[in-house]
Amino acid sequence: MVDRSGKFIERLRKGNVRYLRFELPDMHGTSRVKVVPIDKIAGYAEKGLNMYGGTLALDTASSVVGGAKLNEEVSYADCQLFPDWNSLGPVPWLEAAARVVCDAHMGGKPIEASPRWALARLIGEANRMGYDVAMGHEFEFYLLTKETYEPLFGGVHIFNAVRNQWVPEIDRLLRYLQDSGIDLITHNCEYAASQFEINYGPGRNLAGADKAFLFKNAVKEVTHRLGYHATFMSKPWNDRAGSGCHFHVSLVDRKSGRNVFFDRQAKDGLSELCRAFTQGILDHAPAMMPLINPTPNCYHRLKPHTFAPSNISWGVEDRSAMVRIKASRDEATHIEMRAASAVSNPYLSAAATLAAGLLGIRKKRKLQPASTGPSEENPKLKRFAPDLETALADLAADKEMTGLLGKELVHVFTTLKRNELQRFRSHITDWERAEYMEVY
Repeated sequence: MVDRSGKFIERLRKGNVRYLRFELPDMHGTSRVKVVPIDKIAGYAEKGLNMYGGTLALDTASSVVGGAKLNEEVSYADCQLFPDWNSLGPVPWLEAAARVVCDAHMGGKPIEASPRWALARLIGEANRMGYDVAMGHEFEFYLLTKETYEPLFGGVHIFNAVRNQWVPEIDRLLRYLQDSGIDLITHNCEYAASQFEINYGPGRNLAGADKAFLFKNAVKEVTHRLGYHATFMSKPWNDRAGSGCHFHVSLVDRKSGRNVFFDRQAKDGLSELCRAFTQGILDHAPAMMPLINPTPNCYHRLKPHTFAPSNISWGVEDRSAMVRIKASRDEATHIEMRAASAVSNPYLSAAATLAAGLLGIRKKRKLQPASTGPSEENPKLKRFAPDLETALADLAADKEMTGLLGKELVHVFTTLKRNELQRFRSHITDWERAEYMEVY
């Protein structure tokens, strides 16, 4: 550890870096950070940097949640952060700063409830089966005024050139993202007013999810520093488009480098492995839902005729399906899982999809027929859970998924989400006041 750390620390010194951010991805995909001067990095890299261990078990309001096994059960003990030097990169919007993603240990062992650790385990399982995981997360978000959280412009006009670069700060955001190591592919305004999408290239294995983690947190941080507010909230307004995360994935043979989802001789170029992976997603879609739609608000987005899926379905190039097969009939063939919300933790959306797909491969599942026409028009297909409470029950009932994801992760995640639901149900909404205060 010391020798390897020394090589990277020397690289930081040569790059005139003065501070390194130790970043821990929490249960929500938010970056929890401690900033370390360069002369202190070596000691922390060797022995670990102390951070409150219950950080992984804080809810969306950063409240301490009892019963999560990381708080009162361990007397609110610290964890230790150890840097994964493969994730080292610059923070170009700060002076002389760099960043590294960390894994959390407690009692000399990794915290198994960590979303990043859970995904790393699943990727390790895929690697043992002979596959690397190629993945990319495609996020939508709103860019809003900082003070009032209002859109920068009105109307709908997707891909409009003027709106794409509506304010010069958008250009600065794109440059910062590129300078931080994110390989941008496209940028455009989305369907709703002040909604945007910035896409980047796929990554292999854990690096793919680390890139998504960097992207989301960079967008939030940079837009704040530029005087705006970016939100990945799933459905900020009832009369405007929701924001989703389309998760793209394929498996690659570790020896040959060949995309094993592609079979030139098969129908639509889809291999039996791709079909089994897809059926695994359909089989375990109910258990996936809370992990890819983790807030009560998410379930307002999943409705027909909104370019968001609403039922458990698949189709070739079907934008209304949960699983849209990108059947390019070449090495680019892959799966696009469209049901995740933009708020979803990239490590958890990847873990849920990969776990379900690997279960499909293990069982050699045969793919059910696709719908004729848009999947959302097929009344025979099972609808998604209507709310987070139902989705959490579906996750608990799927023992294969909970076993593969890891019982510690599922316990902490569901404990936090049930606490969030309890707070949500006790809140009096503006709608209730407007509807009942006068008439009654």
